[in-house]
Amino acid sequence: MSKKPNIIFVLTDDQGYGDLGCTGNNIIKTPNIDKFYNESVRLTNFHVGPTCAPTRAGLMTGHYSNSTGVWHTVGGRSLLRKEEWTIASALKENGYRTGIFGKWHLGDEYPYRSFDRGFEKSIVHGGGGISQTPDYWGNDYFDDTYYVNGEPQKFNGYCTDVFFNESLKFIEENKNNPFFCYIAANAPHSPYNVESKYSEQYIGQVPEDRARFYGMISNIDENFGRLREKLKELNFEENTILIFMTDNGSSCAAELDSKEFVVNGYNGGLRGMKNSEYDGGHRVPFFIRWPKGNLNYGEDIDELTANIDFMPTMLDLCSVPVKEGVDFHGMSLKALLYKELPWQDRTIVTDSQRVAYPVKWRKSAVMTKKWRLINGRELYDVALDREQRKDIACLYPEVVGKLRQQYEKWWEIVSVQFDVDIPIVIGENPTAFTNHDIRNEECISAWNQAQIRKGIKVEGYWEFEVEKEGEYRFELRRWPKSENRAISAGIEGDDVEF
Repeated sequence: MSKKPNIIFVLTDDQGYGDLGCTGNNIIKTPNIDKFYNESVRLTNFHVGPTCAPTRAGLMTGHYSNSTGVWHTVGGRSLLRKEEWTIASALKENGYRTGIFGKWHLGDEYPYRSFDRGFEKSIVHGGGGISQTPDYWGNDYFDDTYYVNGEPQKFNGYCTDVFFNESLKFIEENKNNPFFCYIAANAPHSPYNVESKYSEQYIGQVPEDRARFYGMISNIDENFGRLREKLKELNFEENTILIFMTDNGSSCAAELDSKEFVVNGYNGGLRGMKNSEYDGGHRVPFFIRWPKGNLNYGEDIDELTANIDFMPTMLDLCSVPVKEGVDFHGMSLKALLYKELPWQDRTIVTDSQRVAYPVKWRKSAVMTKKWRLINGRELYDVALDREQRKDIACLYPEVVGKLRQQYEKWWEIVSVQFDVDIPIVIGENPTAFTNHDIRNEECISAWNQAQIRKGIKVEGYWEFEVEKEGEYRFELRRWPKSENRAISAGIEGDDVEF
C-alpha cells in the first residue's frame, strides 16, 4: 500500500490578500512564496472569518465558527466546544502523526488545548498572540518560553524561526509515517517586533510600523523557503500536500477612510481590512500544491470557497473517512481542484461578532460567487465591482431578498447552541486560567500583559465545570506564580504597543 500523503499547513496571522508580491504588492519581498504561487493551485475567492480565532475554528472543524462557540478572540468566546471533532483528531485516528507549531487560540485550559484536540506534539504560545495574558510572562518574540504539550520550555531565537525549526524536526522525526504538520505562525500579528535586517529594506518606502510588518512577512518567506528545501532534501516534496494561507484581512496594509476604502497603501484592490465584513476583512490567499496528486498545474480557481471546506477537503484527498454523525457545513473541494464536475454556485456566510452573545446581521457578509450582501442591506456585484464601491441593493431587490433568506437559514443552523455554556473544566491539578477568558456582558477583558502591568480593572466571572469531586484550593494572583510578587506590586519595564 502506498503511503498516504503528508499535509503541511502554513497559516500566517493578520497577513492580508495584498501582503504578498504574487498578489500585486510591488514593495514587499516574498520570493519563496511567489515561487510557490506559480507552482500551485490558487483559490482566489477563498474566505475566512474576519478575525483569527473564528477562522481557526472553521479550519479545524469544517463548521461555521459561531456554531462551535468561537465568535470572538477573548472573553471565553474563543474556546472550541469539546464535542467538536477536529482535523487533527481525524488524522491521528487514521494513522497520522500530528503536530502544531505556533498559534492555537482555541483554548488554553483543559479540555480545549491543542494537545487535548488531536495534536500529539504541541509547541505553542498562549492566547491569541505572544505577550498576551495567557502567554508565558515576559515573552516578546525573541528567546521566548513556549508551551510544549502544556509545559513551559525556553527557546533561543526569533519566534517564527523557532516554530519553523521545531516543525522541521517534527517532519524529520516522522519521515516513516504520514504526518499533519500545522505551522501556525503568530507573525505578522502585532506587536511588530522583528530584527532590523528584515524591516530596514522597507524604511522610507512605507510608514515605520508597516516596514516592520513587512519585515515580519519577509522573515516568514525566508522560513517558507527553508521548509521547501527540507522537503526536497528528504524527498518528501512529491507526496506532501503543502498549503499556504492567511487567517484574515491585513492589520497593517494600508490607511483607510471612514468607509474602509484605501487611501494609502496596498490591499489587493479590496475594501476593508482585518475585522471588516467587506472582502478585505475575510478574502485571503490560499495556495495548495501536491505533485503526486497532480495539484501543481499553476492555475487560479475563482469559485467561492472558504475555511469550512478545509477539513472535508483534506480528509477526502487523504482518503480518511468521516466519523459517523459528523455533518460538515463546508464541502470537499476535491472535484473542484480536479475539474471533475461542473461546479455549482453556493452561498457562504461570514461575520465578525466580537460580543458576548451573537447579534443577528452584525458585521455580516452573505456571499455567492457574484454577490455580496453586507449587513443585510448593502448589495455589491463583486464580479464587476471588486472594491465594493457601488451599492446596488435598490436595483436588485429580488437578489437582496434571496440572500436574506439564505442568511436566515444559516442563522438557524449556527444559533442552536448560543446559550450552551463552554466552561473551563476543573479537575486537572493545577488548573490555571486568566483574565483573557473572563466573562461579562461587554466582553471586555485584560487580554494582554501590558494591561496587567497597567492595572486595568475588569469585572466579570469564569464559567466552570467541576469534573472531579473533592476539596479545591483557589489562588488569586495579579502576576503569574513564577514572578512571586504581591498583587499590589509593580513590574518595571517598557510595555510593547498593542
